[in-house]
This record gives sequence, C-alpha cells and structure tokens, in this order.
Amino acid sequence: MTLSFATPDDTTRSAHLLSDSALSDWLAEQPEDVRAWVETHGFTAAIGQALLLPGGDRAVIGYGNETTRGRGRFHAAAAAAKLPKGTYRLVSELPADQLQTEALGWLLATYRFDRYKDQSPMGARLVAPDGIDAARVEAIAGGEALTRTLINTPASDMGPPDLEQAARDLAETHSARITVITGDDLLTRNFPMIHTVGRAADRVPRLIDMTWGDNGPKLTLVGKGVCFDTGGLNLKPGASMGLMKKDMGGSAAVLGLAHMIMATGLSIQLRVLIPAVENSVSGNAFRPQDILTSRKGLTVEINNTDAEGRLVLADALALADEDTPDLIISMATLTGAARVAVGPDLAPYYTDDAPLSAALEEAATTTADPVWRMPFHAPYESMIEPTIADLDNAPKGGFAGSITAALFLRRFVENTPYIHFDIYGWQPTSAPARPKGGVGQGTRALLDALPKILNL
Repeated sequence: MTLSFATPDDTTRSAHLLSDSALSDWLAEQPEDVRAWVETHGFTAAIGQALLLPGGDRAVIGYGNETTRGRGRFHAAAAAAKLPKGTYRLVSELPADQLQTEALGWLLATYRFDRYKDQSPMGARLVAPDGIDAARVEAIAGGEALTRTLINTPASDMGPPDLEQAARDLAETHSARITVITGDDLLTRNFPMIHTVGRAADRVPRLIDMTWGDNGPKLTLVGKGVCFDTGGLNLKPGASMGLMKKDMGGSAAVLGLAHMIMATGLSIQLRVLIPAVENSVSGNAFRPQDILTSRKGLTVEINNTDAEGRLVLADALALADEDTPDLIISMATLTGAARVAVGPDLAPYYTDDAPLSAALEEAATTTADPVWRMPFHAPYESMIEPTIADLDNAPKGGFAGSITAALFLRRFVENTPYIHFDIYGWQPTSAPARPKGGVGQGTRALLDALPKILNL
C-alpha cells in the first residue's frame, strides 16, 4: 500500500504537539473556553492523548516528558489514531530531524494489512510539515510498508515464486535489472546449498539477483528468503512453527531497503541477492549428519536441519564476495539466540569496522531505528569447526548461538567489508506506528548511514 502525506485544503486542522512542561504556557495564551475545555477533558499532554478543541479547527496531542519519550518512539502517532477523521498539520517547535521522525511515524501508523480482510483506515491524515524532506519520508514509509506486507503474507501466498514476483515488481518500478536461477539450474551454476535446503519443497528453490545503478560505490544486500521453515527433518514443535511465515523477513527487509535506496536516488551501484526456498519435509530432504559442499568449496556438517538459513545465505554471500563490492550487508531472521540476547525491539548487528559501526549507531538514534552491535568473537571460531568437515551448521551446547551463526557467515566473505543483521522482523504487540505483525528493522538506520559509510 502507498503511504503518503495529505494535500492541505480549507478543512485542514492544526494539531499542536505539546509536552507536559509546555502545556501551561500554551494554555496561558488561549481563550478561557479553551482552557476550561482542556481542563474538563483531563488533557495533561501525556503521550497518546488527543483532544479536538472548541470550534473544531484545532487539536492538541500529547508529547509527554523526556522520561516517557525515552521509553518509546513515534509519539505523535500514539495520538494520531485517536483524532477525528480529517486532515491535520503538525504545529511544533521540534528540530527538523525530530519533526521528520514524528511525521514518518504518523505515516507508518496509517499502514493496514488488508489483503484478506477489510481494515478500517486511520481517519487522521497528515500534511507534510514545513522543513522536512517529504519525498524522502514517503520513500522510507513505502519501503517499510513493502517489508511489512511481505512478512505478513502467509506462505500459501508468499512462497519462493511469490517472493520472486515481489522482487520483479520492485525492479520494474525502479527500472532495475533482475535475473533468477531456479531449481536444478542452481546445481549447474554452483549454488549447491541453496538447492539442498529447498529441494524437498514443491515450489522449487531459486536465487534472485537484482541490480540497479551504474555509478558510485558498490553495495550488495543479501536477504534470507526462507518462505516457510518447518525445521526440516529436525521438525519444529507446533508452537515454534507458528510464526515461520516471517522466516523470509531478511529478504523483506532488504527489498524494503532497496526501495528506499532507489526511490531516494542514492548514487550507488546496488545489488540485491535473495536465496528463496522453503525448508520442507519429504523423501529427498537433507538429513542430520549430511555433509554439504558450498559454492566456496567449504564443507559443512549438518547437525540440525533447522539451522538452514545460514546455509542458503552462505552460497549467496560467496557470490556477493566474488564481485568485491565496497560493502556487503546481510539481513536474516537467523537465530532465536538473538532474541534472548536483546529481545524483539533491537536489531543486533555484527561488523569488525569501528567507523562503520559509529556511523550506524549515530543514524539509528537519528532515525528512531534502534540497533545493537554484537561481537565477531574470534575465540568462538572453534565452536563451528567439527572434526570431519570445515564447518558445523549447528554447534552443540547452546551457547552464543547468534555469534556462532555470524561467525559461520563471515567465513564466506573474505574480500569485502561486511555487516550482518540478525533481526526478528516481527512486532509482537502493537505500539505507536508499529501494529502487531511484520516490521522492518535496521533499514532506516542503514539508509541514513550509507552516505557516510560509502563516502558519498
């Protein structure tokens, strides 16, 4: 769906964004009937409060205080859903960057996943505030909406062919180029682990390869596209399988980020690689104790068929590294260990590059897109080295699961600066601008950081 700002007209209302400390000064400037109205309705400028004022042409929305704002984000959006239907213009003394974040939150709050059931639209539309880059905000919101919709769509309608079609649609929108290697051609073209993981499914595995831009630094995004993960022969219990439609969240995130990059016209050469598979169960499913040979030539002992994401990513990362771009970023819903470590709201990432990390951390704060750096801890390398193969896809013991997965992936990137994101891709409970369901993580921070990282 398209998330865009409204066009102002004669009925546009002002929405005054007020912190609790600013409320008394604002009230002192208002007529007596407004002061009485605000007091009668118990408006204290707490986050989430909204009140239409007498006359109907103005509203006030709460912005809380520094402490309450620090416990969340997109605070204007918390109140926007409570406003009467209409078009609004934010009135605020916030700096431009904060105002832009609040405007983005308002747009994101209008997102609805309505493919299977009509959903009531949010009545309050926002006019782009003065001083913000409205086109950029709309591009970011569009990328986030794409990511959410891809994750929210169940595997019945979002298998490997459907994910391919979504990539093709995006490529057509931005005049990008796309090729796809499908089925047994993966073996011919030397992508054996992508083929092995996906061969048990009726919908055959594939590698999606999209490129855009002819000038500037080279950036390659690699997204895990496991459209459904049963766990394979190491079958997941039912409770763990319930959210596995989101196991392609990494691919959804990189497609959303790709949209943001292309829509904002970033001067780079972009490549997007997505190994799209289903990890299913049938007579030809790969087995525990199998040893696979990767595109890079490294052998991998399979100690759990439910650790399949790193296998398909490994072949795609090896291909990405052969091109020696200026930066490779992988995004994947890879490990439950990452959720145990940082919960669902933070996007943990791995890199050895301190300046790159500093740029990303700064951007994360600016864009209200929290990330957390995790270590490529070299002493754990031995944990992914079994006795009879080069690598182990599921080290025993249960410790440092996200770190060992990241170390596994790093073995396939030798020539290029590398960032790996182990995201969740799911909002477990509704929050301002983030309804329960699929969600993008790390993409806004990356978009903001890329000009500094790539010296644009």
